[in-house]
Amino acid sequence: MIGLTVRQMQYFEALAQTLHFGRAAKLAGVSQPALSSQIAEMELRLNCRLFERGGKSVRMTDEALAMLPRIERILADIREIETTARRGRPAMEGRFRLGIIPTVAPYLLPHVLPELKRHFPALQLELREAVTASLVEDTALGKLDAFIAALPLDQPGLITEPLFSDRFFLAVPAGDPAFASPPVPPESPALERLMLLEEGHCLREQALAVCGSVRPVAMASYGATSLTTLLQMVAHGLGVTLIPEMAAGPASAMRDLKIVPFQEPMPQRTICLAWRRNKVRHDECVELAKIIRALDEAVLAA
Repeated sequence: MIGLTVRQMQYFEALAQTLHFGRAAKLAGVSQPALSSQIAEMELRLNCRLFERGGKSVRMTDEALAMLPRIERILADIREIETTARRGRPAMEGRFRLGIIPTVAPYLLPHVLPELKRHFPALQLELREAVTASLVEDTALGKLDAFIAALPLDQPGLITEPLFSDRFFLAVPAGDPAFASPPVPPESPALERLMLLEEGHCLREQALAVCGSVRPVAMASYGATSLTTLLQMVAHGLGVTLIPEMAAGPASAMRDLKIVPFQEPMPQRTICLAWRRNKVRHDECVELAKIIRALDEAVLAA
């Protein structure tokens, strides 16, 4: 008896999709040695080579190419069994895996979590904070039930439900004379000191879109991994940064920091809830979206 495991087939699928051990491990949510070990064990049990390793390149063998459609069908059937098992349960009960981007999580969750607990005490919520690309991948693989991010999401396999609009402001050093008379036009030369989050954060791309006519020279020197870090840098006079309205309230209490508006029409982002099409938990996702929309004013006024 060969005895392949579901985990081995999941790792096989991830490696077949990426043809890169590091990216496959990230996609599967494990370390690279763990993934490599399971692939080697799978090859040993099947008594055949599945992937050719050559330097940095990985190539599927003929045996692996022949197996891939079958393994994909098996994993799809397993995921369908898992979701079908939930059909007899009341809505919003049991385990629910929710992803959320870092520029939304600390401002939205303090409002959403108490409401979910109040309305759905039997709900076991599991949270994952990550950038949009990771959340999209995890949802496609069935590792998340839904996630909260900013539109647009160019993913035809997802359903997106808009939640609320979140206007952008500018965080500047409190005594900066360049921003003494707001509102700020998006073509202001002072925006050349704009500091951005590192690659992968959607807020970085949104900031570049808002200030598209200005080249932010400061971004070559600074690349922060969180909005909180950027705001600390602004407070110490190192530059300016874009800040969503939901974060503007807490940030306005920081010393040496000033929040100023852009000229009308003010730029904004749309926050959405996204989940896979043909998902058994569709009704629950719709219900979750309703709860978050009801909190719109409270979140932005916090």
